[in-house]
Amino acid sequence: MLSYRHSYHAGNHADVLKHLVQVTILDYLLQKDKPLCYHDSHAGAGLYSLGSEQAQKTAEYQQGIGRLWQYQAKSAPLSRYLSLINTLNPAGDLAFYPGSPKIAELMLRPQDTIQATELHPSDFPILQNQFARRRRSRIENIDAYAGFKAMLPPLVKRGLVLLDPPYELKTEYHDLVAGLTEAYRRFPQATYAIWYPVIERPAVEAFIAAIVGTGIKNQLRIEYCPYPDKAGFGMSGSGMLVLNPPYTLATDMREALTELAPLLAGTTPATADDARLLWQVSQLVGE
Repeated sequence: MLSYRHSYHAGNHADVLKHLVQVTILDYLLQKDKPLCYHDSHAGAGLYSLGSEQAQKTAEYQQGIGRLWQYQAKSAPLSRYLSLINTLNPAGDLAFYPGSPKIAELMLRPQDTIQATELHPSDFPILQNQFARRRRSRIENIDAYAGFKAMLPPLVKRGLVLLDPPYELKTEYHDLVAGLTEAYRRFPQATYAIWYPVIERPAVEAFIAAIVGTGIKNQLRIEYCPYPDKAGFGMSGSGMLVLNPPYTLATDMREALTELAPLLAGTTPATADDARLLWQVSQLVGE
């Protein structure tokens, strides 16, 4: 089943959270001169036009990056993330939004490696073309979990693995836990960032428990829900599970989400305490 196209959702509140975390992790890893590897398991098309038919049909970006576009951020993580979006839109109009592989390309150095897998027959050639001239890149049209077996471990011994499945199949949660376990066995030195949607709270908590149950140490949960939890159809928010996080990540995300939460909330919080209820940064498993 390959019906999911991220072009309908690019730049929404879930992308803002996901890419804020990604940028903050990469900034930390880039403090060292040693090369790193970025691996993207469900890479999508890489770059999205917000004027496209798909983006305009849902207009989800208007409740995400559209609200932040010209905001002058105070926290360093949020400021850094928004500066990258500005880089892609130098004319002053919000025309393009980067997917996670494009963000990696904007941030990484020539000595760093980018790996990505994407199965969708329309998105893959678009993604592949963007990296055609980059020396240290490997873009494959294969299943994400087959990609772990084919491409991990990389030659370098540090990096970030981003898992961002569409969750369109009932087996997706189970497959992700199994794939993550295999990837971690092959490349335990990496930081792993796993995006998940908040649709039905019991399913989310069961998924979190399954990740905790892998026995992998040092797990950090970062979640932001601009809308109240609800049963049934519709995403109220999303989260990132980060394994082997930088030691500064929890503090950075608390600072950034304190600033971000009121800006993207579905209804304007009455007080700072109300805004705080929209997000959490919690250590699930210690080192």
